[in-house]
Amino acid sequence: MTNQHFIYLLRLADSPLILAQRLSEWCGHGPVLEEDLALSNMALDLIGQARLLLTHAGRVESRDRDEDQLAFLRMENKYRNLTIVELPNGDFGQTVTRNFLFSAYQVELWKRLQISTDTELAAIAAKSIKESTYHLSHSAEWVIRLGDGTEESHLRMQTALDQLWPYSAELFTSDDTDRSMAESGIGVDPSAFKTDWQSTVSQVIGEATLTLPADTPFVSSGKAGQHSEHMGHLLGELQYLQRTFPGAQW
Repeated sequence: MTNQHFIYLLRLADSPLILAQRLSEWCGHGPVLEEDLALSNMALDLIGQARLLLTHAGRVESRDRDEDQLAFLRMENKYRNLTIVELPNGDFGQTVTRNFLFSAYQVELWKRLQISTDTELAAIAAKSIKESTYHLSHSAEWVIRLGDGTEESHLRMQTALDQLWPYSAELFTSDDTDRSMAESGIGVDPSAFKTDWQSTVSQVIGEATLTLPADTPFVSSGKAGQHSEHMGHLLGELQYLQRTFPGAQW
């Protein structure tokens, strides 16, 4: 149970951690100053969530690994993030589309984890849902604005949705860890809130005059430690300082 509890916490922590790394790549490159700051601030929110979860995971694991060791000193196959968050940013439309799909998922997840029997996880969820609700509102506004905008922006948004949609299947796949955590009351089986997520997504996509792609048999497996070809390059940047100067502190 302890090992599954640890892995479950890693899954919760790693997706915000890796998405924060991707969003930080926009710093200084946003389409307008306000969005440059917004994306950077959302990255900071996600790092904050990851820090709390990794610290908690370290205590559950009981191997004296702190948040920094778990964040920076694992091998690629030990990261348990959803594949969608490690994909390259693409253009601004693709970034906000990914933010929308992921934050809609996070809001439903945090909502349910607020009653976790793991009281520390419940407290983290109560804090995180406020941030994820803002992320959802921000990204949904941009999806609608660009989807229902010019011919060019509409085409780009539809292309982004078509490319990202197959990766959304992984959000709701369940394995023994998910089921065990749900049965114990610590976690939640993600398949239980797929309908609520779909309702939120469908409403916004409809307002954006976009078309939801058809589901495909493809299911990515980042949460099982099997990542895309992009993950290694991302970790090269994320881990560089810690691996070059082990144990360095500011």
